[in-house]
Amino acid sequence: MTASTLVPVKKKPLPAGLPREWYENHNRRLKAMRLAISLLDAGTYDAKRATNRKIRSMAVRTGIHRPSNTTCRLVRSLMT
Repeated sequence: MTASTLVPVKKKPLPAGLPREWYENHNRRLKAMRLAISLLDAGTYDAKRATNRKIRSMAVRTGIHRPSNTTCRLVRSLMT
């Protein structure tokens, strides 16, 4: 399958009525996943080399809001 034949997954709305913390954690995981993928695409394959500064500069380059320290830790844990 080539990149031109891939079809994006249809987004579903998030479930209603869950605690605010659930939504915050969900969005944090999505942001960390996007940043980890961007870092891997850019050649940073080792979590030890993914410093907070490097993660935050990648966020600026990809148009993602500045990640917190918690999100940076999550990015590194996804890369291991």
